This record gives sequence, structure tokens and C-alpha cells, in this order.
Amino acid sequence: QVQLVESGGGLVQAGASLRLSCAASGRTFSTYAMGWFRQAPGKEREFAAATRWSGLSTYYADSVKGRFTISRDNAKNTVYLQMNSLKPEDTAVYYCATVNRVLGEQALRRPYEYAYWGQGTQVAVSS
Repeated sequence: QVQLVESGGGLVQAGASLRLSCAASGRTFSTYAMGWFRQAPGKEREFAAATRWSGLSTYYADSVKGRFTISRDNAKNTVYLQMNSLKPEDTAVYYCATVNRVLGEQALRRPYEYAYWGQGTQVAVSS
């Protein structure tokens, strides 16, 4: 069983930065891709970013590209999401997730392809 625990959320003003962390346990962390998703009230969960096991291949939603950076430290079993220039529309619960097989880029953008999820961390951005 894989456990994922997110941290680092909070309430910030527009333009500020936050770094989310996701600590993983229960499986060889470096084997598979990791992703960050977010879900705003009344909306579906949406893809934000993903990284392959090496950290060399990363993917972003258009809405966060250029502002968010996903990275991973396999020695620490942790994946990060650095969020800069935050906007009110970034307000959501942010979830990290991991897959249990090798998937292509488009599949990594789909929530239902992910086998394990954390409990989420709230990010609120005020205007």
C-alpha cells in the first residue's frame, strides 16, 4: 500500500508563492510518475503537473505553465510543487497522486489513471 501525505498549503495574497510537498511511503518511490491535481469548490478535479520517475520529463496544464514547477527528490521520497505568481483562480484543494504503471503523457493528465492519492492540502489565494 502506498501512502501520500501533502503539506505546505495555506492562505496567501495574489502574487505570492507557496511550495507544496508530498511525502510518499510504502513503495519504491522512484519507480513511477507522480502528479499534482487540484479541485476547486463545485468543479471537477483537474490536472496541474506531473513528473516521470527521473524528474527529467515534466508536464503542466496550460493554466499553470510558467508559474508552477514540479520536482522530485527520490532520496527523500518527496515530490514538490513550487507555485509562484499565485492567482485567486488557483484556489483549490491540491492533491498529489501516483500511478502504478508506465503511462504516456496524455494519460498522466487524467485523474482516473492514478492509483494512489493523498488527502489534499488547501490553497487559498486572496485578491
